[in-house]
Amino acid sequence: MLLTLPTTLLPLLLTLNPTHAYKPLSDAFLRALPSPNTTLSAKNSALLSPLLIPRVPGTPGQTLAQNHLYAYFTKELPAWNLTWQNSTSVTPTSKLPLPFANLIARREPPWVAPGQANLLTLVAHYDSKLHPDGFIGATDSAAPCAMLMYVASVLDPHITRMYEEMSALGEGGDVDMDMGIQIVFLDGEEAFENWSDSDSLYGARALATHWSTTFNPPSPASKFYQNRTPLSQISLFLLLDLLGSADPLVPSYFPTTHWAYVHLSTIESRLRSLNLLESTPSTPFLPDVNGTMGHGGISDDHLPFMAKGVEILHSVSGGLAHDGG
Repeated sequence: MLLTLPTTLLPLLLTLNPTHAYKPLSDAFLRALPSPNTTLSAKNSALLSPLLIPRVPGTPGQTLAQNHLYAYFTKELPAWNLTWQNSTSVTPTSKLPLPFANLIARREPPWVAPGQANLLTLVAHYDSKLHPDGFIGATDSAAPCAMLMYVASVLDPHITRMYEEMSALGEGGDVDMDMGIQIVFLDGEEAFENWSDSDSLYGARALATHWSTTFNPPSPASKFYQNRTPLSQISLFLLLDLLGSADPLVPSYFPTTHWAYVHLSTIESRLRSLNLLESTPSTPFLPDVNGTMGHGGISDDHLPFMAKGVEILHSVSGGLAHDGG
């Protein structure tokens, strides 16, 4: 069985919570990871192919992309809770406000109160550029969206088993172990004219503001309950962008999440040693284990969240400029 990165690494992210409750995965577990096979291929695949169209906000392509994402979770992963966060904004190329819609798919422990779970947050944007005409954006970011859809399907049975075993053992209720996962498909990342603070990241800016100003229900009588807003529930914000090429080079951009990067790099090395990767370049995809070489990062959807104190792990190829992609 051969696997690809980062698709292989993402299902392992629930092990990255910096707590002693989790243990390294065994080689047997890594060998049992399912291969995506043709699920993520560019031609006639169930996940990626429907997204390989222009997806500009306010166009029929945007609606098709939204329907594809929503229908997948509704039909294939009904245990995930789906919500839309909607906003509108006038852009440099529009006379009337355009709609922007962020889709949030979430799985939380069944015993937690609303707002209690700590959420590993996996993110990609699903819109595409207005120019050039007909731009598809396969790596920017149709492929990352398809990867996250596949990741959800791989994680789903493991999450169910984990929650069932924790319930049977009475382990729920400690916030360090009350881990959930949410996958966010952001709209309006691209600039319509020229990349700037006001002409870019429309969906991310709206969601970060919404989550930081929406307060969770009153705290239950628990010493572990501490998440006041949806923003404070995010344990790690992992953003995927500009991925899908054969040999990506992903730096470690931020010192505060370098620990998570090192975990991923270690898993990559183990997968290579077990001959479980489809791609075998001489240079690792995640080589920056000794320090950050991203020099502050790349402008992308993480910025509104990082400005509000969220911990960011940015999985974007460092060899590509990001001026609105």
